[in-house]
Amino acid sequence: MKNNFPHVFSPLQLKGLTLKNRVVMMPMGSDFAGPKGELTDEHIKYYELRARGGTGLIIVENVCVKYPEGSNGTTQLRLDKDCYIPRLFTLTESCHRHGACMGVQINHAGASAMGSRIGMQPVSSSSLPSKPGGEIPRPLGREELESIAKDYGAAARRAVNAGFDLVEIHAGHSYLISQFLSPTMNDRTDEFGGCAKNRARFCRMVIDEVRKAVGPRTPISLRLSVDELVEGGNTVEDCLEYLEFLNEEVDLFDTSAALNPSIQYQIDANYLEDGWRSYMAKAVRDKFNKPTIAIGNIRNPQAAEDILARGDADLIGMGRGLIADPDWCNKAKYGNVCDIRKCISCNVGCVGNRIGGNKPLRCTINPDLVNGESYKKKQINKPCNVVVVGAGTAGLEAACTAAEVGCSVTLLEKEDHVGGLSVEISKIPAKKRLADFPAYLKHRASALSNLTIKTSINATVDIIKEYHPDIVVNATGSVPLLPPIEGLHENLNQDGSAVYSILDMIANVNNYPEDLTGKKVVVVGGGAVGLDVVEFFAPRKAETTIIEMLPAIGNGLDASSTSGMKECMEKNHVKQMVNTALMKVNPHSFLVKYDGKEEELPFDYGFVCLGMKANAPIWHDIEEGFEGENVEILNIGDSVRARRIIDGTDAGRHMMLNTLERLDYM
Repeated sequence: MKNNFPHVFSPLQLKGLTLKNRVVMMPMGSDFAGPKGELTDEHIKYYELRARGGTGLIIVENVCVKYPEGSNGTTQLRLDKDCYIPRLFTLTESCHRHGACMGVQINHAGASAMGSRIGMQPVSSSSLPSKPGGEIPRPLGREELESIAKDYGAAARRAVNAGFDLVEIHAGHSYLISQFLSPTMNDRTDEFGGCAKNRARFCRMVIDEVRKAVGPRTPISLRLSVDELVEGGNTVEDCLEYLEFLNEEVDLFDTSAALNPSIQYQIDANYLEDGWRSYMAKAVRDKFNKPTIAIGNIRNPQAAEDILARGDADLIGMGRGLIADPDWCNKAKYGNVCDIRKCISCNVGCVGNRIGGNKPLRCTINPDLVNGESYKKKQINKPCNVVVVGAGTAGLEAACTAAEVGCSVTLLEKEDHVGGLSVEISKIPAKKRLADFPAYLKHRASALSNLTIKTSINATVDIIKEYHPDIVVNATGSVPLLPPIEGLHENLNQDGSAVYSILDMIANVNNYPEDLTGKKVVVVGGGAVGLDVVEFFAPRKAETTIIEMLPAIGNGLDASSTSGMKECMEKNHVKQMVNTALMKVNPHSFLVKYDGKEEELPFDYGFVCLGMKANAPIWHDIEEGFEGENVEILNIGDSVRARRIIDGTDAGRHMMLNTLERLDYM
């Protein structure tokens, strides 16, 4: 078979270990573990799916070496007792059968643990919190550090017994070892603080214990925040200095970035380019002449190929990319790149669910992380005609799913193109990755001969009835929420007025000057839509103000997006007005009310971004038109309630399959 990307799909020797290709699944928390830290069946199926998809090395998400003191997350895998070995062996055995090598990341959360979860005060290098406003930890003494280092060694020994081929020590991302390495969290004056050698001492103790436990042949990987990207934190040069004291027993450097306060560079924001962190891998590789893993929003196989061809790194790390498409490797090597369901870096289901949300891992664009595309094996047992109204992401997913199990599907779309709101939003430069999802859905649909897409069709009940449907799916999406505020509708996108909605902004996105110095921009609405506008105008040096009725801006955003939002607003001096209500809209000013006082805010560009609302113009007509007929009617996605893409994608897949099963088509 053709090998499309020869560098990516060449083998690599790592000590006595041979990796079949250069793709590494990065350790990323799932919250799939059981309440006692045990591996679940869901876990095994999740990782085995990525092994079957061709991944060369899978590094299992971080496991706790000391419980409960060092645990992280709502549920986390544990390796502090022998009783966890058998299930982990089942996992490694399952993945080995598909040719994947298996690693596991061992970790102690330190000050990143939450006292409310662990039932005690978190511990750390010193009494400095791991993030602004975080809990004050208790500094560890030398005897405690020696004991914890032995805990790492014991966990590593169990990992090898469980069949893991590689052990990774987590020394980045504001966890315990990072809390010693980073001057932002270590103000000790003893042998574990101050100079680079002292700050690296605890990490060296851990590495030595792990090497003693696993022997000379098992590769050890060290995950690092090579560039911490926070004020006063370690730079690349600082990292290279302390690595001089850690390099000896390390076989592989996993070159990550950032700390808790800069998490948008650890869990990459969507605007960061493919492979943007590869300079970190190259710096470490050039100095120590050892294999490195380059990571950072790598979705495009050509970007991965270029990184390896340039010699920036030896391996390509992917986390969210393999969550989105477990078959990334096989598709890149043997198929068409258009077949890849590329991660859009939205961080909704992977970060938002887990960090703060305390929910299991999910994905906006992949509605089944565990079972993948196994649904295609079960085809319908009798003819079924499906009509889907609306070709946004929810409608496209529903249409493709129905067609893939054998239904005859017609998809009706009023616009002259498919993709819905996601296509429009992707026109904002920072949101361009979003376009990959509707492009993937369109490509997927084009391969289905039993799916017909008709654009520029304003669907009516009579038109729908022409296709003799057994199931009708309404997926007409959402529109901007524009409440009856005085002056809003009279001034919105009118001649002589400077008041616009998010869709008006997108329609003119290429017409705004790059330099808006001296111009005033006022945005009403501090949710995701309003922040998209702020993040577009503020870097163009506009004098930007954002208004929000609630006590906080960015309510409900994931941790990565929240951190990026704060960085943008601080850097660009965005004025934030919370607990503030919009009272009246004038052509060139908003009248707002705060603490009982009214204030007029003049602007050159004013945007009303109060979110979205369901748009279901023919839903009731469909209900009435098919009343008494043996036709199943479904309403999905934003046309039920304006939510996020993840909700519509999930409904498009699972409501469709559940309906077919309920009606005995499957």
